[in-house]
Amino acid sequence: MKRKFTAALALAAVLLAGASADAFAGRVATGKASYYKSGKVTANGERFKPHGLTAAHRTLKFGTKVRVTNLRNGRKVIVRINDRGPFIRGRIIDLSLGAAKHIGMLKSGVARIKMEVLN
Repeated sequence: MKRKFTAALALAAVLLAGASADAFAGRVATGKASYYKSGKVTANGERFKPHGLTAAHRTLKFGTKVRVTNLRNGRKVIVRINDRGPFIRGRIIDLSLGAAKHIGMLKSGVARIKMEVLN
């Protein structure tokens, strides 16, 4: 667990220093994901579309594509980062309702996932 946490901190530190998301292509993190279904405007100025395949992340650049795998059932979805969050400790990504439905986490609300930066 400590190794995964350290890698996530390194990823965040470099992103905050202004590195591009491409520097993290192929990087993997595991943790908890939640989802959200309401809102009007995302942090990048887009209109929020609950059924879209988008997500919120604290540090990844807007437009970054991320593959999210639900570790309980193996279902995967590729999402585009267009918002900031999650703001709850212990969670690494917030998925839109559409993305959460795609990987089968609507009933649980929170799922253990693997997140891989694609670009």
